[in-house]
Amino acid sequence: MKATATKKQAARGGLAEYKRKRDFSRTAEPAPRPARSATRRSFVIQKHRATALHYDFRLEIGDAMPSWAVPKGPSFDPSQKRLAMQVEDHPLEYAGFEGIIPEGEYGGGTVMIWDEGTYEMLDDADPAAALRKGELRFVLHGKKLKGRWTLVSTGERKWLLIKGRDKDASTADITETHPRSVRTKRLLAEIARDEGGDVAKAATGDPAARKRSAPAARS
Repeated sequence: MKATATKKQAARGGLAEYKRKRDFSRTAEPAPRPARSATRRSFVIQKHRATALHYDFRLEIGDAMPSWAVPKGPSFDPSQKRLAMQVEDHPLEYAGFEGIIPEGEYGGGTVMIWDEGTYEMLDDADPAAALRKGELRFVLHGKKLKGRWTLVSTGERKWLLIKGRDKDASTADITETHPRSVRTKRLLAEIARDEGGDVAKAATGDPAARKRSAPAARS
């Protein structure tokens, strides 16, 4: 798949942008510093109930984690092209963050480590060069997400996250069938309850609560 964007890719804010947006005397999020994992190819997806529910997809590239906010979360269905909005790079240590961002702070709400693992680029491509080009094709080795995926830029900060047509493709909704943290097995409401967050707000990101709040179908 070729990137359809014709504009030059927007400059990444990097860790300086991450630092500018946060007060580390108030938030438990890790302070920025360049780092690398043992594999240099880690990824994490953090389910985040902030102003709205979304899934933050982060890939280790170089000494930071370029990041995308995916409002509807990833889909195993190749026909479902999910919008992914690129945000500022995050430090590698952020991959271990699960807890509460205080209300009033940037991204205030509850954060869950929804999936994690490693990735490999298809055709041994350089991920930094692929990111600049606007098209990353990779294989995920996560606890939930597996197989081939593509991230392709379609314009200013706008990308699409697309599942490849392989044996791992499915029409099952992974966000509904596997809603818990891969680290602690907690739902968002349980994380908020345990760590002093807004339980009612966090619960709206859990599947059972979303189903209860959905409007009744008309006959």
